[in-house]
Amino acid sequence: GGVLGSAAGMDKDIMKSLFRAAGLPIVKHVTVLRSEWDDNPKKLQKLVESKLKYPVFVKPANLGSSVGISKAHDRKELGPAIDEAARFDRKIVIEEGVGGKKHKAREIECAVLGNDNPEASVAGEIVPSAEFYDYSAKYLDEGSQLIIPAKLSKSEMKKVQQLAIAAFRAVDCSGLSRVDFLMDPKSRKIYLNEINTMPGFTSISMYPKLWAASGVPYSELIERLIRLGLERHADKKKNQYSR
Repeated sequence: GGVLGSAAGMDKDIMKSLFRAAGLPIVKHVTVLRSEWDDNPKKLQKLVESKLKYPVFVKPANLGSSVGISKAHDRKELGPAIDEAARFDRKIVIEEGVGGKKHKAREIECAVLGNDNPEASVAGEIVPSAEFYDYSAKYLDEGSQLIIPAKLSKSEMKKVQQLAIAAFRAVDCSGLSRVDFLMDPKSRKIYLNEINTMPGFTSISMYPKLWAASGVPYSELIERLIRLGLERHADKKKNQYSR
């Protein structure tokens, strides 16, 4: 995934800053530090409530998996959710739930492959069995369903693919990434949620499945990734490191 891409992908706050700088649509969020929360929880609670509407998702900034992530439906649940995330990181990201109180966000994912000229797969959709699928989409629960291609209009599918490529470029990725989106089921507005620079890669993982549905079988996918790695390595060799 490239050093910056991998690092940015491990820090949800930095990743959002890069997306925002690239003009990409992201969910409203607030980032707080554990020390600030410890010093003045009331002040932070007020800050969160002035910027975001419940429900909110509270996440440690630096984790790939769903550890430490929880959903707060109201003020009563906010404190415990922040305490939980604070066990895992000094930096905590709090995001406004897409779809508000009444609707659950649709979870759309797209695979990207390439170096300087990346391509996007068809998008897929995860229909979670639980209240929220562990937003990193790292582990599929037993009851979660995978729908490939996602039920989107032609123009929505195209938009997701364009945004996935833009996200890949925004964090200067190389090789492969899976880009995760949230869609408001009512307004159908699409938000970029996160980029996963180390997506699962077994034959049953989302990433290869998305490419298989796009006409690139597993064996060919592996060949292309090896080629991309070699190409990136050759490109690096052109760099001069001294005058």
